[in-house]
Amino acid sequence: MKQYPEYLEELIEFLKIPSISTLPAHKNDMRQAADWVAERVRMAGIETVELHTVDNGHPLVYAARIDDTANPTVLLYGHYDVQPVDPLGEWHSPPFSPLVKDGKIFARGASDDKGQFAAHLFALRELSKKWGDKKWPVNVKLIIEGEEEAGGVSIEKWASENPKKLAADFVLISDTAFIRQDVPSIDYGLRGIAYMELEVAGPVRDLHSGVYGGGIVNPLSALAHILDKLLDLDSGRVRIPGFYDSVVEITEKDRRYAAEVPFDKADFLARAGVKEDWGETGYTTYERITSRPSLDINGIYGGFQGEGAKTVLPRRAGAKISMRLVPEQEPDIILKQTTEYVKKIAPKGVDISCKPVYLAKGVLLDTESPYFEAAGIAMEEVFGRRPVFTRSGASIPVANVFNSILGLDIIFMGLGLPDDGLHSPNEKFETTQFYKGIEAVIKFLEKVGQMS
Repeated sequence: MKQYPEYLEELIEFLKIPSISTLPAHKNDMRQAADWVAERVRMAGIETVELHTVDNGHPLVYAARIDDTANPTVLLYGHYDVQPVDPLGEWHSPPFSPLVKDGKIFARGASDDKGQFAAHLFALRELSKKWGDKKWPVNVKLIIEGEEEAGGVSIEKWASENPKKLAADFVLISDTAFIRQDVPSIDYGLRGIAYMELEVAGPVRDLHSGVYGGGIVNPLSALAHILDKLLDLDSGRVRIPGFYDSVVEITEKDRRYAAEVPFDKADFLARAGVKEDWGETGYTTYERITSRPSLDINGIYGGFQGEGAKTVLPRRAGAKISMRLVPEQEPDIILKQTTEYVKKIAPKGVDISCKPVYLAKGVLLDTESPYFEAAGIAMEEVFGRRPVFTRSGASIPVANVFNSILGLDIIFMGLGLPDDGLHSPNEKFETTQFYKGIEAVIKFLEKVGQMS
């Protein structure tokens, strides 16, 4: 395995930037991260580099090198923003002071997605040394965003207004993971998402529960009543009327691919720290988390949260709810159905609001694409095993923009591992995945260049 210690040092520098897109206090850090990306693109021999902002959002980094329009064009995508670090006390080392230990880089964003898409940037730099100032056999475009963890509003709007800039034969994305440490995988499907905030409002202010308790509806009690009716815990089915209307049953092709996936339920449960699986009756655990829709309550707020007692009847309560959707489901329709249902089952005496946070449609890709084949060969040469085709339960909002709106093939060359701890304390990225990822991207783009 070839190592790239100089690139590891640059990645560490990148990981020190606290580019948390959802927190306004980090706006300057977001710009610093965008500038870091832009400079690395230029170092790879790509001179057309532009920074764009949409509605005062975080910068999009766009770049292009088109040497011969007759050659294939690849669009490289990644995101430089990261998740918040809470709970900070559970980190073994500071999240923005990268620690390299036992062949792992520990830092927020190490795997999601700075380490993974940095492998693209460094692969391009290596290729630029080989191809030099001659015509490159592959035209290269990049679009690196800073709002993926916040819903990707800017890139969706910018992409719809600039389709020619993003025109390509396919998109390469490294923002997913191997199905197992020794088994590389290429995702051919992602679930969509409808993320919403439900708020229940009652009295004009917090009230004394001794004076008012039992006389008016408590918004927290109303919220609990509503949440209880969203999901049948016995069958694992979502209770929202119409929720399953557009869901297509798992196909024989899906089952054939799934049979090749070494999904280990015991390992899945162990990584989650639980003893039993749960989900929709009639489906395997792997099918439930990749090919069936789901509903989860991600957070609940309202009332007194401190130590001790405060006899308060809160004026409002709320919950964050995410619904993972299969590609056939339309997020806006699901949101409308959910809103209508929640308002119907809400008790009298409270006001209900359902606010969308972000919506994204799922994608299902054509595995017969020649780029799938080239990616599979490149990964096999580097990682020593042919990748399996998998469906992912996660969502990448921009994937629908690329696939459904712009009509582009997508290759999900995931370099992460299942235990990387995305969105959790002590997130990590293994140096072997980083180094081999650079090599895999190099080989893949070389193979694409041979298609011209």
